[in-house]
Amino acid sequence: MSGSVEVSNEQLAALKAKAAAQGLTLQDWLKKLAYEEAESTQPGQPFKSGYGMLAKYGKAPSAEEIDENRREMFRDYAKDF
Repeated sequence: MSGSVEVSNEQLAALKAKAAAQGLTLQDWLKKLAYEEAESTQPGQPFKSGYGMLAKYGKAPSAEEIDENRREMFRDYAKDF
């Protein structure tokens, strides 16, 4: 895929300066940026289980805690009908 992008002389000079600061030509610097972007958007390794994804939230509530929360949530439900 080949295309062109119009930039002002000032923008072109700024981009060339950024590339030169890394010891690269403008073309090589843009390729490097495109490669880094492509690498960062690729999915990582899949999890072996869902446990690792949720471990940061701590221990799961017990059945008794869940029942108590339900009783508390619905204690006043439909009391006024």
